[in-house]
Amino acid sequence: MHTSTVSHVRRMPAIGAVVALAAGMLVAVAPAAHAAAGATLPFTSVEAESASTTGTKIGPDYTQGTLASEASGRQAVRLTSGQRVEFTVPRASNAVNVAYSVPDGQSGSLNVYVNGVKLAKPLPVTSTYSYIDTGWIPGAKTHHFFDNTRLLLGQNVQAGDKVAFESTGTQVTVDVADFEQVAAAASQPAGSVSVVSKGADPSGNGDSTQAFRDAIAAAQGAVVWIPPGDYRLTSSLGNVQNVTLQGAGNWHSVVHTSRFIDQAGSSGGVHIKDFAVLGEVTERVDSNPDNFVNGSLGPGSSVSGMWIQHLKVGLWLTGDNDNLVVENNRILDTTADGLNLNGTAKGVRVRNNFLRNQGDDSLAMWSLYSPDTDSSFENNTISQPNLANGIAVYGGTDIAVKNNLVSDTNALGSGIAISNQKFLDPFHPLSGTITVDGNTLVRTGAMNPNWNHPMGALRVDSYDSAINAIVNITNTTISDSPYSAFEFVSGGGQGYPVRNVTVDGATVRNTGTVVVQAEAQGAATFRNVTATSVGAAGIYNCPYPANSGSFTLTDGEGNSGWSSTWSDCSTWPQPGPGNPDPDPNRNLAKGRPATATGSQDVYTPGKAVDGDANTYWESTNNAFPQSWTVDLGSSYAVRRLVLKLPPATAWGARTQTITVLGSTDGSAYSTVVGSQGYRFDPATGNTATVSLPGGTNLRYLRLSVSANTGWPAGQFSEVEAYLTS
Repeated sequence: MHTSTVSHVRRMPAIGAVVALAAGMLVAVAPAAHAAAGATLPFTSVEAESASTTGTKIGPDYTQGTLASEASGRQAVRLTSGQRVEFTVPRASNAVNVAYSVPDGQSGSLNVYVNGVKLAKPLPVTSTYSYIDTGWIPGAKTHHFFDNTRLLLGQNVQAGDKVAFESTGTQVTVDVADFEQVAAAASQPAGSVSVVSKGADPSGNGDSTQAFRDAIAAAQGAVVWIPPGDYRLTSSLGNVQNVTLQGAGNWHSVVHTSRFIDQAGSSGGVHIKDFAVLGEVTERVDSNPDNFVNGSLGPGSSVSGMWIQHLKVGLWLTGDNDNLVVENNRILDTTADGLNLNGTAKGVRVRNNFLRNQGDDSLAMWSLYSPDTDSSFENNTISQPNLANGIAVYGGTDIAVKNNLVSDTNALGSGIAISNQKFLDPFHPLSGTITVDGNTLVRTGAMNPNWNHPMGALRVDSYDSAINAIVNITNTTISDSPYSAFEFVSGGGQGYPVRNVTVDGATVRNTGTVVVQAEAQGAATFRNVTATSVGAAGIYNCPYPANSGSFTLTDGEGNSGWSSTWSDCSTWPQPGPGNPDPDPNRNLAKGRPATATGSQDVYTPGKAVDGDANTYWESTNNAFPQSWTVDLGSSYAVRRLVLKLPPATAWGARTQTITVLGSTDGSAYSTVVGSQGYRFDPATGNTATVSLPGGTNLRYLRLSVSANTGWPAGQFSEVEAYLTS
């Protein structure tokens, strides 16, 4: 589900699994007393930025809408024609999958070299499935920049061998390579019904839809066999029940369709295993059932060993799916959710799956119509959801989220969200006991442009109603969150309380701002929570709305490294030294508190930092000098200012005489750039750039205007401050 938020601007010793980043590989390492987080995978991933390259490394960058912000590790390698990136193979392999991006509207290929020898078959790359626009989702920008492409190498390679990828003309940004030893194709089970025997075309040229339907009808209580090959279906399958659909392996048996199973109900006993379903979904249309499974498989069903790619949603599950097991699958490049238990789920287990590059929540439970009950997400590995959460639980009773590894969430998303956001009615809020145990979150949490403030790595959200369930968060590891670790918020802006939360046993490392971001009334108890390299302060405790009540943090002992409290609820803490800057090229002044010595009518100081060049601040007229001041929230090494007036040609050219001053405490100001005239001309964008000298460090930026040849007042439509010169 996407986070459709209210646009309110806020003024508002058990140790879990740890994460080792070695040689560019992400590996979950668990203490002996607790299970490792994430899935057991048949492949090993190697980051491109850790490989040898003649290309250009991009990132790290956490800015929504940038290519690097959607990359694994927030870094990647850009190749132009003839440039290459060479990976050292981490394990015995005969196949590789590459996550990559090419510019919008382009396609091409990568030459592949094994130990210096060029393979005959290149690796195709395309932007066809990328660059998704969802303008109806508040806060969304064009996203979903990356895609995945795979290749059987035709030979075995060993650990230490070299595999290189070379651009053949199209610019290609390589993110990560997955190396895998693919088993030989499995043999047909005895007594099964082959789709080929019913007329399916394994070349992919003919339409095999009817052959699949006939095989399913003939194999009730038995197995439908999908031999190695490519099969094209032109419409979805229905009336699937009491049958197993089995392939020879998900690298060998491939079904090409954007709608595989679409049915409102089933008597159950459906088992789908060991083949790939590759779609052709190039945009997100929520009214279309462009999903691998849309609806119900029925009770006692399972999905395992599948490769699911280029669909809107992997599994959108409604109706009776009691005791469903979804395990050991790969779900890649969906334009919306990877899997959504859309109400009524009972006893569902989603475990040991790998999900990458979802355009919404990677895994979600949404208790619409009736509550999801006694269901769990366990030991899944999730990477790069680019418009929502890694894991989201929207309502439900007695839900568990255990031992998952989530990394690199982007806009509008936390690593894990436990929420009463309903989206539609009838909705069933959280109840019973919600267990969140043993999860590892890496570089998760993001700026929410609708709130104009950040979302934490793990968020408990009383969005549409109070949280009264018991929420136990245990054995958690949070590393390199660009903002906060734990967030408690009422995201709809109504101030509903968050109650009955216990956080017991957590390790927080290198969090950008704070360990606890409390913005709702309510209470939580913290025990055995240790933090190191905290960016700004231990606790931000500023409930919204301001008069909605307080949030009580109870120290249950064993806590260390986060006792300080952010003191100013009128400002947001910025990422501190040694922590990842969520947006290294951002405008530091945008949205910050601004004041002035005077204003004319509605042209108030905040108009100069609202991000809209058509609105502006105008000082009191005929009263020079006048000054305008912005609080950046923390001291920064500002190197460049961009001053703007509205771009409309109705604004005549003018020169303003400006002095730039700075302060670290808001009291004592010193001159940074002496008084001089700056020309604003609509013919050249009505902007002026001010370079600040090296060594400048300021929190409070003041512009003093002593003259204006176009109007008897100081005027700015935007004041932008940057770290870059």
